[in-house]
Amino acid sequence: MKPLIQTVTFLTLIIFQCRAQNSVQSKLWYKQPAKQWEEALPIGNGALAAMIFGGVETDQIQFNEETLWTGEPRSYAHKGASAYLGEIRRMLHEGKQKEAEQLANEQFMSQPMRQMAYQAFGDVYVDFPGHAQHSTYARELDLHSAIVKSSYQSGGVRYTREAFASYPAKAIYYRVTSSQKGKLNFTVRMDAIHAKKEVNVSEKEIELEVYVDKGTLHGIARLKVITDGEVKQADGKLSIAKASHATLVLAAATNYIDYKNISGDPAAKTAEILRNAPVFEKAFAVHSADYQKLFNRFALDLPASDASPLPTDERLSQFKSKPDDPALLALYVQFARYLLISSSRPGTHPANLQGKWNHKLNPSWDSKYTVNINTEMNYWPAEMTNLSECHAPLFQMVKDVSQTGAEVAKEHYNAKGWVLHHNTDVWRGAAPINASNHGIWVTGGAWLSLHLWEHYRFTQDKAFLQNTAYPLMKGAAEFFLDFLVKDPGTGFLISSPSNSPENGGLVAGPTMDHQIIRALFKACIETADILKTDAAFAQKLAETSKQIAPNQIGRYGQLQEWMTDIDDTTSHHRHVSHLWGVYPGQEITPAGTPELLKAAMKSLHYRGDDGTGWSLAWKINYWARFLDGEHAYTMIRKLFNPVYDAGQKMSGGGSYPNLFDAHPPFQIDGNFGGAAGILETLVQSHLDEINLLPALPKALPTGRITGLCTRGGFEMDMDWKNGRLEALTVRSKAGNKCRLRYGNQVVSVNTTKGKTYRFGPDLKVLK
Repeated sequence: MKPLIQTVTFLTLIIFQCRAQNSVQSKLWYKQPAKQWEEALPIGNGALAAMIFGGVETDQIQFNEETLWTGEPRSYAHKGASAYLGEIRRMLHEGKQKEAEQLANEQFMSQPMRQMAYQAFGDVYVDFPGHAQHSTYARELDLHSAIVKSSYQSGGVRYTREAFASYPAKAIYYRVTSSQKGKLNFTVRMDAIHAKKEVNVSEKEIELEVYVDKGTLHGIARLKVITDGEVKQADGKLSIAKASHATLVLAAATNYIDYKNISGDPAAKTAEILRNAPVFEKAFAVHSADYQKLFNRFALDLPASDASPLPTDERLSQFKSKPDDPALLALYVQFARYLLISSSRPGTHPANLQGKWNHKLNPSWDSKYTVNINTEMNYWPAEMTNLSECHAPLFQMVKDVSQTGAEVAKEHYNAKGWVLHHNTDVWRGAAPINASNHGIWVTGGAWLSLHLWEHYRFTQDKAFLQNTAYPLMKGAAEFFLDFLVKDPGTGFLISSPSNSPENGGLVAGPTMDHQIIRALFKACIETADILKTDAAFAQKLAETSKQIAPNQIGRYGQLQEWMTDIDDTTSHHRHVSHLWGVYPGQEITPAGTPELLKAAMKSLHYRGDDGTGWSLAWKINYWARFLDGEHAYTMIRKLFNPVYDAGQKMSGGGSYPNLFDAHPPFQIDGNFGGAAGILETLVQSHLDEINLLPALPKALPTGRITGLCTRGGFEMDMDWKNGRLEALTVRSKAGNKCRLRYGNQVVSVNTTKGKTYRFGPDLKVLK
């Protein structure tokens, strides 16, 4: 029997590896369990998230529920802060930056000074005694079906585990099966790193209750066992014996309802979820259909190489020295889409600094919403990769902070409208936090508002524009009509006090602010015209926009970061905020403002190619907008730099073995920003035309993309070969005129809503 078993085992491994070879753009796979959190594989349904380690003797499922945070409902506004606004502005004008920062720290900051932290919830441990001796181990994350699997051979039996997070069922499923009947024998236990916790075990369920240390929230997680074997409880565990299959169903909830209400009943909610939970097969079928409805809309096919069939960690390592694995870029883009679907679904909260995956009580930067780049970057690929619905949680958060931000606008600036500074949390804090030298940055709300405008530009949904987007955009614009102040030195309107994100301290008139405010005013003006409303308001915005301090070129040929020409050309700061007008903005372009574009490129050269993970991702997008595909690919290589140890000290960012972005530590923004940047080299649509292969790297001479969305309400498929366009298909979702650009060729086609148009490599319409 032994030779037969060995042959079957060998064939099983070969089949598994062949499947991996055939799925180089849709699977992450490994030959060993995860040893650290950054090697585990993520699953999520928007509200629940988990990391699956795939350990043999002990498998760990570390899980989160999106509303478990420290803190409580409260106002963060500093009552009476506006009384000090004029003095802070005067000090900045007189060059007394430190004095202005001290006064602002004392009288102008949020109360309390810090916002709250996203929390780990708990862990499920599944122990398999006697499995220390094993062979042919493999684990994978299948992006097509959103399921994590691991398998191995022990004692002549094949053991398989499968885990997924179901959005329809609101639960996490984990199934174990054995190749021989009655060979499953294992225990299940739950625990948490919270100081205050309680575990209760009943006949076939475990309940874990946790309480946050600093706040009023508590959560309950329930786990139910469904099996054909025997189930017993002892020593705070459930023991399963003589089974052929067993399914664990996990539900979790807290008493959080919204940022003003914490009267929820997590016990009742989790009990109902488990009561209604379907069996594994039905749950997976429904989950798969729900997930694939989103995931299958878009595909990026890039050629495989000899490295492509390798396990993902080995593949990533090889890319560093031999970056000729185009299919790895396709995998990275699809992994980002998987993460967005898994962390941001309608009815959930938006993806935070770590999406929804966090294993700490004191996570870096509190794992909250940093809106001076990171939160926005999370959603850069949403519209383009045909995941428009996943944008919805961000819009709900903008609606929430427009309410809390209205109080801050009044108390801090005596202004109408609403404002959001550089962070928010589950309680929707909007006031400046941490310290005045970087916390007073006034354009977070304006930038987020532009995401609503971009959603309209892609979808052409006028009902959304009228009912959701415009009221929020208008409120953000109203704030700046009151806030902008005339600079005594130049006569221009400037943003003061503010900050060029996290660089240079508290200042008057950072370039980034002015770019964002002009973009917001322009969006509101265009919206008013589309909706045939607010003509007088639009006229006021147009007049005000002309008075805002313009972009300036400094003595080193650089785009100035501030009103004064004080840029340090030796600084390699991770933020390059004054280039916002290049990306995601559109006021600095190759054809429209060539001198400013040249200055922006000079600034980016000075700032350097190195950076944190998300900084590298932003730079990919910058170089794509500069139409420099080779430099964009250089930045992609840096983003793919392997980081093997979560504690590894690095001068720059990269990617962990599970492809999570390494700041380091893990931040999810780089995953999304990197995906957006890769696609920007292939298609750009921000200038009212669809620019095909505008910055194609030589390393990607051939490929195919399907289901990509562009502004104007179009969806397209494109093939290219040997660096040249081969074929293009455009589907018109709104009936707008379609303007196409490929190199120096430009064509415009009047379209009909719902019709499909095909073009050859010369952009001629094919019959």
